Amino acid sequence: MALRSALINVMTGAARKAARTLVHDFGEVEQLQVSMKGPADFVSAADRRAEQILLAELTSARPRYGALLEESGEIQGKDTSNRWIVDPLDGTLNFLHGIPHFCLNIAVERDGEIIAGVTYDPLRDEMFWAERGAGAYLNRNRLRVSTRERLETAVLATGLPPRQRRNHRGFAAEVSAMTPKTAGIRRLGSAALDLAYVAAGRLDGFWEKGLGPWDLAAGIVLVREAGGFVGEMGGGSDMMNTGDVIAANDRLFDAIGETLRSAASEGQ
Repeated sequence: MALRSALINVMTGAARKAARTLVHDFGEVEQLQVSMKGPADFVSAADRRAEQILLAELTSARPRYGALLEESGEIQGKDTSNRWIVDPLDGTLNFLHGIPHFCLNIAVERDGEIIAGVTYDPLRDEMFWAERGAGAYLNRNRLRVSTRERLETAVLATGLPPRQRRNHRGFAAEVSAMTPKTAGIRRLGSAALDLAYVAAGRLDGFWEKGLGPWDLAAGIVLVREAGGFVGEMGGGSDMMNTGDVIAANDRLFDAIGETLRSAASEGQ
């Protein structure tokens, strides 16, 4: 049985409380007040309600921590070493169209390193959580990345960057390069769940460009603690700042990166 630390208990408790409002609003999705903050990038009343609940719960438990929130931006804390990184609703477009595939994310960054993360899918009641050095879990079960060794047997996921940052030709080149080498490519609409699924071995790999730190933070520690690799497409490790990421098991990570880098010049 997985023993959760006090920090993980705070995060999972906050996630479950905020998720109740998401589930309620998802049931009444047609009634939501929706505004646009950019093409193909919506913010809903549900986003904001869930974020307020998360911030209140997390601040109550760790009042000195700062926070980086997708909707509200950065909040400076008295404790300059620790901050929450929060996405109250990843998969907003799915949510607003009644597609039951979305989640919320909480991570803790300590001195520039992600040390703990939670990704919660409330409709399936799947709580993915990990803490550095303690492993990755789905509810009470230990997670391990897949053991597939060849791209031709692998299923990968990817995502389209927001329209204003989209390189259509570059993305087409990446997909064209990856598709004939793999068993299949999926576009599910939630980068955070894609990363959690890599940690769980459901997906063998994932790549995407243009993500925010709130999309990535929890997934980074999940994949690493499940035995996988996470890095930039160009080979670096500054995903939180660049927003470009590859995640996979140790057997496929290099092959995915090499294929994407070879395709990059075609899409320029």
